[in-house]
Amino acid sequence: MSILKRLFGGGGSKSEGSASPVAGTAVDYQGFTIIPEPIPEDGQFRLAARIEKENGGETKSHRLVRADVLRDRDEAMDAAVRKAKQMIDEQGARLFG
Repeated sequence: MSILKRLFGGGGSKSEGSASPVAGTAVDYQGFTIIPEPIPEDGQFRLAARIEKENGGETKSHRLVRADVLRDRDEAMDAAVRKAKQMIDEQGARLFG
């Protein structure tokens, strides 16, 4: 697939582009739940995770997707958890609005 097609989304089969994220094991951190969900992309994995927090019976969720791509799925999961912890440390409940 050419660079222009990758940049502007032209053509190609689904297997050549992004696929659905594959969730990893949830991690509890400071009252938040981090679910690493690296996104398979062109033989690599885009760093992604879901951060959730339950508050009064309502679960709020924030989707973290970074530009970083790694070759190894487990490394992508570890990196996603580290980035999510960093966001929680910096923003806390402000992640949800």
